[in-house]
Amino acid sequence: MEAIDGLINFYKPVGITSAKALYAVRKLTGQRKSGHTGTLDPAAEGVLVLGLGKGTKLTELLMDQSKVYRAKARLDVTSESFDSDRPLIVVPVSDPPDRDSVLAALNGFVGEIEQIPPAISAIKVGGQRAYKLNRQGEAVELKPRPARIYWVHLHEYEWPNVEFEMACGRGTYVRALIRDLGTALNTGGCLTGLVRTRVGPFSIGDALSLDALAEFDADSHVVPTEQARSLLQIRPVPIPTKPSA
Repeated sequence: MEAIDGLINFYKPVGITSAKALYAVRKLTGQRKSGHTGTLDPAAEGVLVLGLGKGTKLTELLMDQSKVYRAKARLDVTSESFDSDRPLIVVPVSDPPDRDSVLAALNGFVGEIEQIPPAISAIKVGGQRAYKLNRQGEAVELKPRPARIYWVHLHEYEWPNVEFEMACGRGTYVRALIRDLGTALNTGGCLTGLVRTRVGPFSIGDALSLDALAEFDADSHVVPTEQARSLLQIRPVPIPTKPSA
Protein backbone atom coordinates (compact mmCIF):
# COMPACT_ATOMS: atom_id res chain seq x y z
CA MET A 1 0.00 0.00 0.00
CA GLU A 2 1.23 3.50 -0.85
CA ALA A 3 2.55 5.50 2.09
CA ILE A 4 -0.04 7.80 3.68
CA ASP A 5 1.02 11.13 5.17
CA GLY A 6 -1.32 13.43 7.04
CA LEU A 7 -3.93 13.64 9.77
CA ILE A 8 -7.14 11.70 10.39
CA ASN A 9 -10.00 13.11 12.41
CA PHE A 10 -11.07 9.91 14.20
CA TYR A 11 -14.05 9.33 16.49
CA LYS A 12 -12.83 7.24 19.43
CA PRO A 13 -15.71 5.32 20.98
CA VAL A 14 -16.17 4.56 24.67
CA GLY A 15 -14.50 1.36 25.84
CA ILE A 16 -11.19 1.37 23.97
CA THR A 17 -7.91 3.13 24.64
CA SER A 18 -6.48 5.76 22.33
CA ALA A 19 -3.66 3.31 21.58
CA LYS A 20 -6.13 0.65 20.39
CA ALA A 21 -7.89 3.19 18.20
CA LEU A 22 -4.55 4.08 16.64
CA TYR A 23 -3.72 0.39 16.14
CA ALA A 24 -6.99 -0.17 14.26
CA VAL A 25 -6.15 2.65 11.83
CA ARG A 26 -2.53 1.56 11.56
CA LYS A 27 -3.57 -2.00 10.69
CA LEU A 28 -5.93 -0.75 8.00
CA THR A 29 -3.57 1.75 6.39
CA GLY A 30 -0.37 -0.24 6.78
CA GLN A 31 1.34 2.95 7.96
CA ARG A 32 3.58 1.96 10.87
CA LYS A 33 4.83 5.48 11.53
CA SER A 34 1.83 6.94 13.29
CA GLY A 35 0.70 8.48 16.55
CA HIS A 36 -2.11 10.25 18.37
CA THR A 37 -2.22 13.53 20.22
CA GLY A 38 -4.35 14.49 23.17
CA THR A 39 -5.11 11.07 24.66
CA LEU A 40 -8.71 10.26 25.55
CA ASP A 41 -9.40 7.93 28.49
CA PRO A 42 -11.19 4.65 27.66
CA ALA A 43 -14.42 5.96 29.22
CA ALA A 44 -14.30 9.13 27.08
CA GLU A 45 -15.26 9.47 23.44
CA GLY A 46 -14.96 11.91 20.59
CA VAL A 47 -12.32 13.57 18.44
CA LEU A 48 -8.92 11.88 18.47
CA VAL A 49 -6.58 13.32 15.85
CA LEU A 50 -4.23 10.69 14.44
CA GLY A 51 -1.01 11.43 12.57
CA LEU A 52 0.25 9.15 9.81
CA GLY A 53 3.73 9.25 8.28
CA LYS A 54 4.96 12.83 8.01
CA GLY A 55 1.77 13.92 9.75
CA THR A 56 3.24 12.74 13.06
CA LYS A 57 5.55 15.78 12.95
CA LEU A 58 2.54 18.05 13.56
CA THR A 59 2.20 16.96 17.19
CA GLU A 60 3.23 20.28 18.75
CA LEU A 61 0.97 22.29 16.48
CA LEU A 62 -1.93 20.02 17.42
CA MET A 63 -1.22 20.32 21.14
CA ASP A 64 -1.48 24.11 20.82
CA GLN A 65 -5.01 23.90 19.44
CA SER A 66 -8.02 24.71 21.57
CA LYS A 67 -10.30 21.82 22.54
CA VAL A 68 -14.01 21.63 23.32
CA TYR A 69 -15.50 19.08 25.74
CA ARG A 70 -19.02 18.24 26.82
CA ALA A 71 -18.98 16.76 30.30
CA LYS A 72 -21.45 15.16 32.68
CA ALA A 73 -20.77 14.98 36.40
CA ARG A 74 -22.33 14.17 39.76
CA LEU A 75 -21.89 16.44 42.75
CA ASP A 76 -23.02 13.96 45.43
CA VAL A 77 -20.07 11.59 44.98
CA THR A 78 -16.35 11.55 44.28
CA SER A 79 -13.72 8.92 43.59
CA GLU A 80 -9.97 8.43 43.77
CA SER A 81 -9.64 9.35 40.09
CA PHE A 82 -12.49 11.92 40.09
CA ASP A 83 -14.32 9.85 37.48
CA SER A 84 -16.54 6.77 37.53
CA ASP A 85 -13.69 4.41 36.60
CA ARG A 86 -12.98 4.02 40.32
CA PRO A 87 -15.42 3.13 43.13
CA LEU A 88 -17.72 6.02 43.97
CA ILE A 89 -17.55 7.60 47.41
CA VAL A 90 -20.70 9.29 48.70
CA VAL A 91 -20.23 12.91 49.80
CA PRO A 92 -22.98 14.07 52.20
CA VAL A 93 -24.37 17.45 51.14
CA SER A 94 -26.96 18.97 53.46
CA ASP A 95 -27.65 22.05 51.34
CA PRO A 96 -27.35 21.36 47.59
CA PRO A 97 -26.38 24.41 45.51
CA ASP A 98 -28.90 26.04 43.20
CA ARG A 99 -28.36 26.58 39.46
CA ASP A 100 -27.08 30.14 39.87
CA SER A 101 -24.43 28.96 42.33
CA VAL A 102 -23.26 26.20 39.97
CA LEU A 103 -23.12 28.63 37.05
CA ALA A 104 -21.18 31.20 39.08
CA ALA A 105 -18.70 28.54 40.22
CA LEU A 106 -18.15 27.34 36.65
CA ASN A 107 -17.63 30.88 35.38
CA GLY A 108 -15.07 31.36 38.14
CA PHE A 109 -12.71 29.04 36.27
CA VAL A 110 -12.74 31.05 33.06
CA GLY A 111 -9.38 32.59 32.21
CA GLU A 112 -5.83 31.68 33.19
CA ILE A 113 -5.92 29.31 36.16
CA GLU A 114 -3.57 27.11 38.16
CA GLN A 115 -4.72 23.50 38.14
CA ILE A 116 -3.37 20.49 40.03
CA PRO A 117 -3.65 17.45 37.74
CA PRO A 118 -5.29 14.30 39.14
CA ALA A 119 -2.83 11.93 40.80
CA ILE A 120 -4.18 9.20 38.53
CA SER A 121 -2.95 10.64 35.25
CA ALA A 122 -0.28 10.09 32.61
CA ILE A 123 1.95 12.90 33.90
CA LYS A 124 5.49 11.73 34.58
CA VAL A 125 6.92 11.97 38.09
CA GLY A 126 10.59 11.06 38.33
CA GLY A 127 10.40 9.38 34.94
CA GLN A 128 7.32 7.28 35.75
CA ARG A 129 3.67 7.83 34.96
CA ALA A 130 1.69 9.10 37.96
CA TYR A 131 -1.00 6.44 37.56
CA LYS A 132 1.63 3.68 37.68
CA LEU A 133 3.08 5.06 40.90
CA ASN A 134 -0.42 5.21 42.34
CA ARG A 135 -0.99 1.59 41.34
CA GLN A 136 2.19 0.67 43.23
CA GLY A 137 0.82 2.35 46.36
CA GLU A 138 3.15 5.35 46.22
CA ALA A 139 1.81 8.76 47.22
CA VAL A 140 1.91 11.16 44.30
CA GLU A 141 1.98 14.92 44.80
CA LEU A 142 1.66 16.95 41.64
CA LYS A 143 2.38 20.66 41.42
CA PRO A 144 -0.12 23.17 40.04
CA ARG A 145 0.18 23.81 36.32
CA PRO A 146 -1.14 26.71 34.25
CA ALA A 147 -4.30 26.04 32.25
CA ARG A 148 -6.55 28.20 30.13
CA ILE A 149 -10.35 28.00 30.10
CA TYR A 150 -11.82 30.12 27.29
CA TRP A 151 -15.47 29.67 28.23
CA VAL A 152 -17.86 27.39 30.10
CA HIS A 153 -21.52 26.86 29.23
CA LEU A 154 -23.94 25.21 31.64
CA HIS A 155 -26.40 23.04 29.69
CA GLU A 156 -28.31 21.22 32.43
CA TYR A 157 -28.40 21.08 36.20
CA GLU A 158 -30.69 19.05 38.41
CA TRP A 159 -29.17 17.99 41.68
CA PRO A 160 -26.89 16.07 41.80
CA ASN A 161 -26.32 15.94 38.02
CA VAL A 162 -24.66 18.68 36.01
CA GLU A 163 -23.86 18.85 32.30
CA PHE A 164 -21.66 21.55 30.83
CA GLU A 165 -19.50 22.39 27.83
CA MET A 166 -16.11 24.05 27.91
CA ALA A 167 -13.38 25.28 25.59
CA CYS A 168 -9.84 25.06 26.91
CA GLY A 169 -6.17 25.14 26.06
CA ARG A 170 -3.49 22.47 26.25
CA GLY A 171 -2.89 20.52 29.44
CA THR A 172 -6.34 21.11 30.94
CA TYR A 173 -7.87 18.24 32.93
CA VAL A 174 -11.67 18.12 32.93
CA ARG A 175 -11.58 15.73 35.92
CA ALA A 176 -9.56 18.27 37.88
CA LEU A 177 -11.99 21.06 37.00
CA ILE A 178 -14.90 18.96 38.26
CA ARG A 179 -12.98 18.21 41.46
CA ASP A 180 -12.39 21.94 41.93
CA LEU A 181 -16.03 22.69 41.12
CA GLY A 182 -17.02 20.43 44.00
CA THR A 183 -14.57 22.20 46.29
CA ALA A 184 -16.02 25.60 45.33
CA LEU A 185 -19.56 24.38 46.00
CA ASN A 186 -18.76 22.34 49.14
CA THR A 187 -19.99 19.20 47.38
CA GLY A 188 -18.54 16.12 45.76
CA GLY A 189 -17.37 16.12 42.17
CA CYS A 190 -17.07 13.15 39.84
CA LEU A 191 -16.97 12.93 36.04
CA THR A 192 -19.56 10.50 34.66
CA GLY A 193 -19.35 11.18 30.92
CA LEU A 194 -17.02 13.03 28.56
CA VAL A 195 -17.15 13.81 24.84
CA ARG A 196 -14.45 15.79 23.05
CA THR A 197 -16.30 17.59 20.29
CA ARG A 198 -13.51 19.62 18.75
CA VAL A 199 -9.72 19.86 18.48
CA GLY A 200 -8.77 23.03 16.63
CA PRO A 201 -10.32 22.81 13.14
CA PHE A 202 -11.35 19.16 13.59
CA SER A 203 -14.96 18.69 14.72
CA ILE A 204 -16.91 15.65 15.85
CA GLY A 205 -19.39 15.96 12.99
CA ASP A 206 -16.64 15.18 10.46
CA ALA A 207 -14.88 12.46 12.48
CA LEU A 208 -14.34 9.00 11.01
CA SER A 209 -16.05 6.35 13.11
CA LEU A 210 -14.69 2.90 13.92
CA ASP A 211 -17.46 1.29 11.87
CA ALA A 212 -16.67 3.50 8.88
CA LEU A 213 -13.08 2.23 8.77
CA ALA A 214 -14.33 -0.59 6.54
CA GLU A 215 -14.91 2.06 3.85
CA PHE A 216 -11.69 3.98 4.53
CA ASP A 217 -10.51 6.12 1.64
CA ALA A 218 -7.28 8.06 2.05
CA ASP A 219 -8.33 10.81 -0.37
CA SER A 220 -11.53 11.44 1.59
CA HIS A 221 -10.43 10.81 5.18
CA VAL A 222 -6.81 12.02 5.39
CA VAL A 223 -5.87 15.70 5.51
CA PRO A 224 -2.49 15.88 3.69
CA THR A 225 0.41 17.02 5.86
CA GLU A 226 1.05 20.38 4.23
CA GLN A 227 -2.64 21.26 4.13
CA ALA A 228 -2.94 20.32 7.80
CA ARG A 229 0.15 22.37 8.67
CA SER A 230 -1.40 25.45 7.06
CA LEU A 231 -4.60 24.93 9.08
CA LEU A 232 -2.74 24.52 12.36
CA GLN A 233 -0.29 27.41 11.92
CA ILE A 234 -2.99 30.09 11.97
CA ARG A 235 -2.08 32.59 14.71
CA PRO A 236 -3.64 33.40 17.00
CA VAL A 237 -5.32 30.03 17.34
CA PRO A 238 -9.08 30.55 16.70
CA ILE A 239 -11.24 30.15 19.80
CA PRO A 240 -14.40 28.05 19.32
CA THR A 241 -17.69 29.91 19.59
CA LYS A 242 -19.54 29.59 22.88
CA PRO A 243 -23.11 28.20 22.63
CA SER A 244 -25.71 30.96 22.85
CA ALA A 245 -28.31 28.90 24.69
